[in-house]
Amino acid sequence: MANSSSDRKQRSSRPKKVSKLKRFFKWLEWRFATPEFIGGIYTFFTLFFFMAATNTLAGWLYVISGVSFALLIVGAVMPKRLLAEISVVRSPIDPVSVGDDLWVDLRIQNLGRTEKRLLEVRDVLPEYLSNILQQEVVIEMIAPLQEYRWRYEAKTTKRGVFLFRSTEIATSSPLGLFRSRRACPSGQKVIVYPTVLPLERCPLVDQLGNDTNPRQYSDDHNYSNATEGLTKTLRPYRWGDPTRLIHWRTSAKFGELRVRELEVTIGGQEVAIALDTSAGWQPQAFEEAVVAAASLYFYAQKSKLSVRLWTAETGIVQSDRAVLETLAAANVSDVATQVDILKDIPDLPVVWLSHRNDSVAYLPLGSRWVLWQNSAKVTVPNQRSLGLTIETISDPDDASYRSLRSQLQEYLTP
Repeated sequence: MANSSSDRKQRSSRPKKVSKLKRFFKWLEWRFATPEFIGGIYTFFTLFFFMAATNTLAGWLYVISGVSFALLIVGAVMPKRLLAEISVVRSPIDPVSVGDDLWVDLRIQNLGRTEKRLLEVRDVLPEYLSNILQQEVVIEMIAPLQEYRWRYEAKTTKRGVFLFRSTEIATSSPLGLFRSRRACPSGQKVIVYPTVLPLERCPLVDQLGNDTNPRQYSDDHNYSNATEGLTKTLRPYRWGDPTRLIHWRTSAKFGELRVRELEVTIGGQEVAIALDTSAGWQPQAFEEAVVAAASLYFYAQKSKLSVRLWTAETGIVQSDRAVLETLAAANVSDVATQVDILKDIPDLPVVWLSHRNDSVAYLPLGSRWVLWQNSAKVTVPNQRSLGLTIETISDPDDASYRSLRSQLQEYLTP
């Protein structure tokens, strides 16, 4: 039993020693230089010749060991000096949406007056940006005062604001005995926008503000008194369309039912898409809320509304680029929803995207809400407003968000 316990202690101590040795060689590679395999063998033979020379006092052995020591010093010092003359410049990266290919363009510049050979360049991608963790390339030679251009692509998997910290360059030139590594700082920022769903209709936005600012022409009035000026276009009949909108003459001509799509007189109305970033969100539910906010914003813009985005951290944001960047950087905060925070919401009809049903009671009159909760049945304390409850959360691997898109296009029921 004593022997078995001692064996276990020896086995447990071995990995610790190996890890410490690896950390030491890694530290040595970054700070100075670490020997390659051939460098270790050459160091061993150099020491062997030097010990043989001290024992035999043979002059030729002293010459061999002396020359070998000189080569070892040159092989250990030169890689660090060569890397000091290398610079990496990263070109600006245009924002992309989730699922698009991100193109990274690097220029490895030789600032010295001697050529650089056999450079290993490793670009470490930010965490969660892509399934690719890093990209590597070996450069055979860069002429003096010239540069090597390296371009590669990576498919984005998550929205957010990511930062490229540094690019690693390693070499064992000129003798291949020692290897040195250097990090070239980058600091380049890349923005990945959230997905924007193409909504064909969204009653949640179309009926926004009806409680306080009714349209000049109601839908029923338009449907019953439609003229040529009010008709925007003719489209195929869809299940649920009112029969009074059917254009019988065109339907008889094409052999299928065609209905009139009417102009909606809501242009110029001010609305806001408000995203709740308080604590308590499920990760996938919050990602759906960000996608919904982007989709509703651009749908409202397409409907000729004066739409804005609001979050507790940024306040009112209006331009398209600013909205997408705000949603890309949106994260769940550590603070729960408070009444004081909700009082900062602009005093106009909003679409409130949240996970807390008690926050609906503090929304401005005429607002709408979308709630993400575990149960399908949600009790809303403020009966003046209407909204949607997202019953199912989309599959994280489903980049199209089919379930969310269909629910955002549903008609509201009191």
